[in-house]
Amino acid sequence: MLQMFGVKGATCPRCECKNAPEARYCAGCGVILGAPRNKPVLVENRWVPGPDELAVFFGVRELSGLFVKTLRVPATARGFILQGDKATEVPQGEYEIEGFFTRLNHLLRDQHAEILVTRTGALPVPFEFDDVPTCEHLDIALRFSVSVKIENVPAFARHFMTTPGTIGAGQLRELLSHPVRQLALEFIGARSIREMAANGELRAQLDERLQGGLKVLLSGYGLAVTAVETFELRHDKYDANRARIGSLWLAADEQHVQLAHSRHLDELYTSEEWQRIKRSEEEGRLRLRRAELRQDDAIARAELSLQGADRAHGVRARQIELYGRILEAQSRKQALASGAAEVLAELEHEMAQKHAQRADEAAEWQHLRALAGVRMRAEVANAQQEALQARQVAQQRFSQQLLQQQIRNKIEQARQIEDAARQRDELVRLRESEAEAARRLGDIDQAEHVARYQALCLANEARRREAERAQEWEDEQARQRIDSARRGAGRDDAQAQHEKLLRTIEADATHARSLQDVTLEADERRAGIEEHARAAGRAHEVELARLAMERAAALGAMDDTAKLALADAPNAVVLADYLKTRVHASMDGDQLTALAGVAGVGKIDAAVADARVAAEQARRELEVDKDRRHQLDLLAMQNDVNKSALTSQAALASGIAAARQCVHGHPAQPEDRFCAACGSTLPA
Repeated sequence: MLQMFGVKGATCPRCECKNAPEARYCAGCGVILGAPRNKPVLVENRWVPGPDELAVFFGVRELSGLFVKTLRVPATARGFILQGDKATEVPQGEYEIEGFFTRLNHLLRDQHAEILVTRTGALPVPFEFDDVPTCEHLDIALRFSVSVKIENVPAFARHFMTTPGTIGAGQLRELLSHPVRQLALEFIGARSIREMAANGELRAQLDERLQGGLKVLLSGYGLAVTAVETFELRHDKYDANRARIGSLWLAADEQHVQLAHSRHLDELYTSEEWQRIKRSEEEGRLRLRRAELRQDDAIARAELSLQGADRAHGVRARQIELYGRILEAQSRKQALASGAAEVLAELEHEMAQKHAQRADEAAEWQHLRALAGVRMRAEVANAQQEALQARQVAQQRFSQQLLQQQIRNKIEQARQIEDAARQRDELVRLRESEAEAARRLGDIDQAEHVARYQALCLANEARRREAERAQEWEDEQARQRIDSARRGAGRDDAQAQHEKLLRTIEADATHARSLQDVTLEADERRAGIEEHARAAGRAHEVELARLAMERAAALGAMDDTAKLALADAPNAVVLADYLKTRVHASMDGDQLTALAGVAGVGKIDAAVADARVAAEQARRELEVDKDRRHQLDLLAMQNDVNKSALTSQAALASGIAAARQCVHGHPAQPEDRFCAACGSTLPA
C-alpha cells in the first residue's frame, strides 16, 4: 500500500504530545501526525465514522500501538487494516492485543499500517438542482440523494488515502456535482414536460440512469453507488417579475403524486403558451442544425455552440431519443403515438425532397426507418464520442478536485504546527500547490472546450458520413431494384417461352383434333349414307310388299275372269285349274258329256290361252324390272350427291389448310407448327 505522509511538527491528535519538527509519527502513541481529530476513533479506540462521514483513515507506526485501549468495532462500522499489499477487514467485536493477533495471525504487529474506518451501510449524499432544462427549455427543479459506499478498498486507498483525513458528504457532493448534473441534463433534456408528466415510471428511470452513469465513473476509485432516491422533481412557472405562479410536481411525496398532471399542466399553461413553447423548441433544433451547417463553411463560428454546449447536448439527446422511438415503432401510427412526430415529419420532408418513390406504405415506412437508422447511427457516434470525452474530462476533474481537497486538508493540518516559521513555510508551500491545482483545473476546463470544439468537428464529419451512408443506402436500393427488374425480365422471358411452347403444343393438339374430327365426320357421313341406302332398300321392299298386298286385295275384288287374266303365270295356272274344277263340279252329266266332246277344240283354245297368258306374264315382268331399275337409278343418284358433298368438304378443308400463313405472310402446310421461312410460330 501507499504509505501516508503526515504533517511534520504537528501536535498528536490522539495523545496531544508535542513532537520534534521532523517527526512524522507521534513519539508517544505512534499515530501519524496530521490525523483527523476524530475522538471516538483515535481517543476512545471505538472505530465508528461520524454522522456525515463515509470514511476515516490514518496511519500508525506500529500496528501494536493501537491497543493502548481495548479496540471496539461496532456493528454499524467496518474496519480495514492495510499492510503491505493486502487489506484485512477487522470483524465486529472487541479486541485485546493478544486475542487480536491470534485471530488475525497474518498481520505483523511491529510494522507500520494504514487504518480505514468506514460505514457498514452507504452514505446518502444529497443533491439539489433548480435549472435543469427539458427539451422545451423549461427548467426543472431536482432534489435527490445518491448513496455511496466503499466497494474496493485497495482502489480507494490508492486514490484517497495519500494523506490522513476523512471523506464526508460535503467532499463527495463537491466531487460528484458536475457528473451528476450532466447525467440529469442528458435524461431530462431528452424529454418533454408532457412526456414526463404522463410517465408513471419517471422516478425509477431517472434513478436508474443516475446510478448507471455514476457506476462507470466511480468504479475506478473504489466507490460504488448502491441507490439513488429522487425526492422531488418539479417545474415552477414564473411571471415577468420572477414571482412564482404555480408548480407542477412530476415526482414528489405521495400527496403530490396524487395530483392529475395533465389537468394541472392545462391549468398552468394556456394553449397559446404551449404553442410558444413548442415553437421555441423547434427553433432551438433549427438553430442547432443551422449552426452545424454554418460550421461546414467556417469552423471558427462554433463559439456560440461551445457556449451553449449543454443545451446542444440536450437537443442531441432528444434527437437520439426520437430516432430510437421511430426505430422501435412498427408503423407510422405507433411512431406518432410515441411522440416522434417532429422527427418523423422531418424525415418525411427529406424523403419527399429526394423524390423517393416506393411501391406501397410498408416499403415507404421501411425507407423512413432506414433513414432514421442512418441518422441515429450518426447521432449515436457523436454522442459516444462526446460521452467518451466527457467521461475522460469528468475523471480528470474528479481527480483534480480530489487533489484540491487533499491540499485543503493539509492546509488545515499545517495550521496545527506550533512553530510559526515552519507553519508559515508549510502554508506557503501548500498555497502554491493549491494555486497549481487550480491552474490545472483551469487547464482541464480549457481542454474541455477544446474537446468540445473537436467534437463539433467530428460531428460535422459524422454529418458528411451520414449523407454518404444515406446515398450509399439509396444506391444499394437502386441496385437491388435494377437486379430485381433484370430477374423479373428473365422470368418474363422464360414465362413467354413457356407460354409459347404451351401455345405450340395446344396448336398441335387442336390440329390433331380437327383432323380427327374431319375423319370422324367423313366416317359418320359414310355410315349415314350406307344406313340411308339400307333404309331406302328396306322402304322399297316394304313398298313392294304393300303394292303386292294391294294388288292381291284388288284381285280379290275382281271376277274370276279378271283374276285369271291379271294373275301371275304360276298363279294363273293354279287359278285356271281351280276355276275349271269348280265349273266341272257345278255341271251335270250331260254338260260333262258335251264338254268331253269339245275337248279337242278345248285343247286348241287352251294353247291359245296359254300363249296369251305367257305374253301377259312377260309384259308384267318387264314392268317390274323397269320399276326396279328406276329404284336403282334413284339410289345411284343419291350416292353421287353424297359423294359430291364429301368431296366438296374435303376440298374446303384442304383449301383452308393450304391457306395457313405465318405472321410474316409466308405459306405453310397444314401439318407444320413453325414457319419454314422465318421460324415463327404458326397460329392454330
